[in-house]
Order: sequence, then structure tokens, then C-alpha cells
Amino acid sequence: MAIKDLLVHLDETPASATRLQATLTLATSCGAQVTALYLIAEPFLPGVGGRHLPAELLREHLAHGEAEAEAVLASARADAERHGTTLAVIRASGPLDRLPQLLARHARCTDLTIVGQADLAAHGVDDTALIEAAFMDSGRPALVVPRQGPAVLPPRRAIVAWDGSREAARAANDAIPLLQLAEFVLVVDARDAGDHPGAELVAHLVRHEVKAELRQVAGRGSGIAEILLAQAHADAADLLVMGGYGHSRLREMMLGGTTRSILEHMSLPVLFSH
Repeated sequence: MAIKDLLVHLDETPASATRLQATLTLATSCGAQVTALYLIAEPFLPGVGGRHLPAELLREHLAHGEAEAEAVLASARADAERHGTTLAVIRASGPLDRLPQLLARHARCTDLTIVGQADLAAHGVDDTALIEAAFMDSGRPALVVPRQGPAVLPPRRAIVAWDGSREAARAANDAIPLLQLAEFVLVVDARDAGDHPGAELVAHLVRHEVKAELRQVAGRGSGIAEILLAQAHADAADLLVMGGYGHSRLREMMLGGTTRSILEHMSLPVLFSH
């Protein structure tokens, strides 16, 4: 299936502009519509329990959030025009703990959601829950763009992580429209050969006109995340594709170890699917 609808999450951080540029470039290559989503958190004061804030204070806070959103979205519209793309915009507000579900709801009617790598130091908000919701709760894949460095989209060289699991199979198939645009795709299998050899996935991708080949990589005691990121660096990859794992939809539960490690240490865009 072709990529025709992209949703990009924007915020007030510098990394947001990089994320938007990557999205617009991808949209141009795919002929896709782009929608920018800006989430406004309602004020939260620790220690007040369930009591409501004064109405005037709430209005002031939301007005500030709306003004900040409009500034970011106005700049995004101008960038889209320079790319020859029309940008649709959505503003949504709610309690901080409800923002991930708002993002997931809007993501369900798109082909791919683009979010940024979490950076608590940037604006005091832990975006990990937003990233998790983008691929765990939406039913759609999510592309996570790293904080540092440019994102090359569509990718020239891509790596697909394969372990024979349902999640890995879903991610590989969701990524086919991007993989078809790449010059080189490497399927990396870091397990011992088993019931789901990576050769079967390579054959499937090749039938979809993806220039794919298989590489069996020995772990040598390293974790899977380290293996994948090292392979991506060695092959100058622009994209990593992998299944996203989580143990619970409750925010306080942690993501699967490999997923979490990739999110913390990634240096290239990663497509997650669940």
C-alpha cells in the first residue's frame, strides 16, 4: 500500500523543525498529504489532587498554549508551502496523561505517524508515552526521528530487524512502501537459524520489488539493540525497521528492553510497528 497520509507531531522544541522537514521531504517523494498535530497540555499542579484550577488561570494557560501552537503551526505552513505541499493542522488539548491517547486517535486514520525521540531536557516533558502510543495504541506504524542529525527520507539504505515474531513481520510489511524507495535493504537476523529464517522475509520483500539481502549476525554476547545500531552505523543506514514491544498500556509500565534501548540510543530514524 502506498503512503498517502502522514501525521507529524509538532511541538515548541528545536527538534520539531527537523521532524517537519523530514516529513515534508517524504511527502514530496510519496505524493502524500501531511497533517500536523499540536498537543496542548492542560495545567497540572502536583499536590492539588482532583481539585480544579481557577477558571481564569485555566483560560490563561490554554490561551498561552494556543498562541504557542499557532506560532509553530504558522511556521510549519510556510515551510510546507516552500515544499509545494498543503499542510492540514490539528490542535488538541487535554490533561497531560491523556495526550498520548489523543495522538493515537488521530494516528488511526493515517498511513504513518512521525514523532520525535524523547528528550526530557528540551522542554521538561517526557515524550516516551507519546512515542509508545503512536505505534502501540494506534494500529498504525510510527516513524521516530532522532534528536540529533538530519533525517534522510525516503531512505537510501535501510535495515530490517528480523526475529520471526508477529511484531517484526508487521513492521517489515508496514515499511514496504519506504523500502521500495531505498537503494539497499539489509535484513538482519541476530538469532540462530530456526523456524522463521530471514531468507523467507527477504524473498517476500524481493517479490515486492525491494532490493533486499540477508545477513546473519552473531550476537557475541551483545544485546540486540547494540547489534542493530552497530550494524546501522557500519552500513551507513538511513532507516531501521523493527517490531515495537511493550508489556502494558499503562504509562508506568516500561517498554520492552530492546525497544527502550533503541529509543534511548538511536541515531537514525526508526520505524516501529506493533
